Amino acid sequence: MNTPRIEIKICGLTSPELAVACAAAGADAIGLVFHPVSPRNLRPEQARAIAAALSRNVARVGVFVAQTPGEILRIADLAALDAVQLCGSADAAACDELIRHGLHVVQVLRSTGAELLAEAQALPLSVGVLVECGAGAQLGGIGKAWNWADAAVLRGCRPFAIAGGLDAATVGQAIAASGATAVDVSSHVERAPGIKDLDKVAAFVAAVRTSGARSNGRVFKGVGITS
Repeated sequence: MNTPRIEIKICGLTSPELAVACAAAGADAIGLVFHPVSPRNLRPEQARAIAAALSRNVARVGVFVAQTPGEILRIADLAALDAVQLCGSADAAACDELIRHGLHVVQVLRSTGAELLAEAQALPLSVGVLVECGAGAQLGGIGKAWNWADAAVLRGCRPFAIAGGLDAATVGQAIAASGATAVDVSSHVERAPGIKDLDKVAAFVAAVRTSGARSNGRVFKGVGITS
């Protein structure tokens, strides 16, 4: 029986062509940002064109910051999303509502140690966890490096992803230090905001795949996604 590989999410895509190229390079999930202050922000119709171009085994993950469940559901329907990533405070009731409507939910957590463990354990087991503790003011992905070992408290507790400061040179170290089962990258594989550098994407994917790490469960792939 094959052990599942580490999941890779490439976030902040803004064109169907680059999204397809990232998936072909080995991305398991593509992140589509719905946060007006972000340079990677999309209108739902733009996101739907990207989603339509991807094969069904690639998760289409919408990234949201402080929107209401109703607004998230409206955009998710228009953009044909499989999953939603929530970058505000953890809210189990909101997660439950989104799950009831057929979406996979990924919750971003920004704490460490005992607080991180408690926050993760308070979430439904079906909810994916993404730990992003880099310092910075902007939610929804800040690209700052941090001590990835601070997330290791979740190792063996539940599958989780890490983000922040990851690139081809650091991702192997980050996975080993944290025990993460998935990784999320955006700015460090770009040549401009929203424009991915496919050489950097390929190098990042290769670094993850040659790290020797294996996953014990999914984070980004959920409802309607096949392996």
